[in-house]
Amino acid sequence: MYWFIPKPGNMITHNTTTGSSQQKPHRFLPGMISLVLLLSTISLNAQVVKKDSMTDIDGNVYKTIVIGQYEWMAENLKTSTYNNGKKIPRISDSTAWPILVTGAFCWYNNNENYSLSYGALYNWYAVSTGLLCPDGWRVPDDEEWKILEGCADTRFGIGNQVWDKSAGRGHDAGQRLMAVSGWSSGGNGSDDLGFAALPGGERGSNGRYFLRGRSGFWWTSTMYNEQGAWFRNMIYGVEDINRGTHPKWVGFSVRCLRDT
Repeated sequence: MYWFIPKPGNMITHNTTTGSSQQKPHRFLPGMISLVLLLSTISLNAQVVKKDSMTDIDGNVYKTIVIGQYEWMAENLKTSTYNNGKKIPRISDSTAWPILVTGAFCWYNNNENYSLSYGALYNWYAVSTGLLCPDGWRVPDDEEWKILEGCADTRFGIGNQVWDKSAGRGHDAGQRLMAVSGWSSGGNGSDDLGFAALPGGERGSNGRYFLRGRSGFWWTSTMYNEQGAWFRNMIYGVEDINRGTHPKWVGFSVRCLRDT
């Protein structure tokens, strides 16, 4: 909502009897500008995004943020337990990880201390169980990530065909979703929406770990084919967001959402 506040000065009045016009000083009552400013302030406050929190089955508490029609986790998931109470296997062995065909998770470099900032890394088989997020929450699908990107980007809005492409897309959605700290030197974002994306890296080929501090990867719940699924990637110093597919055994970060 925008309010127009006339500048002090002259205003033109029209005499309907004579048909003539003349300028007169434009005067405001003291309360008029105050009322306009108050209404403007109320309008701006109404657009402030709602922040809250949620707790997973392990007792981990996460910040959340409402962006558009969804409430998103503003941190990466780090639960070690499915929401039905069953433990998720934690696989540290580098040779076992790439041949998995069931759900599993790990800590970056097998060091749980990294979970404090970056959360855990999960393979897509854990995502596909539908049990990874707390009750009432879910791993966002490919379309829900597109909506988030459209909300964040200043040039390409929701529904723009650019979001259907693969590889780097958009204008500045990545920059606006990335946290203001935690990325490699010169690579921090502006975090305009409170999403606070962090570079948790990945667990890739040969079960090795890569790119913590420089790149963040997040699974979607959308399968691409029998071997792979869709993911999102943000890279330090890069303003757009990468969309692609990877094998299901790769370890990526996860965010959860729910309908508002």
